[in-house]
Amino acid sequence: MAGASWSIRRFAALDMHGTTGTARRRRIVLVEFVVGALGMVVLGAVLTVRGAWLWGLWLLGCGLGYGALAAHAVMLYPAHRLEAELDGVDVASELRRYGTAQLLLFVPGLVAGAAVVAWSRGRTARAS
Repeated sequence: MAGASWSIRRFAALDMHGTTGTARRRRIVLVEFVVGALGMVVLGAVLTVRGAWLWGLWLLGCGLGYGALAAHAVMLYPAHRLEAELDGVDVASELRRYGTAQLLLFVPGLVAGAAVVAWSRGRTARAS
């Protein structure tokens, strides 16, 4: 699941599409990512300030991962963008593969770090 074979953008797209690709699911997942990211970051900050720094930092890290997914979900929200991202993809197979990857969201900072690395590689490739 690591390296070039794993994409946070694809992860967000597959979650938004699900098995049926309805507009309702797209909206629900978008709200889940945005509210989840904001909620975890705010609660993590409060816990850190109140002295429960271990739980607070864990929530902050997980919230940043959700933030990366939320950013991709916002970019993929228009139907044509989501469909373009998943064009030619075996959605059922990819959903099974990425389903286990959801556990990575509980590793603080991992998904956010991977998003930063992917963004910097894409930015470097565009600059050359």
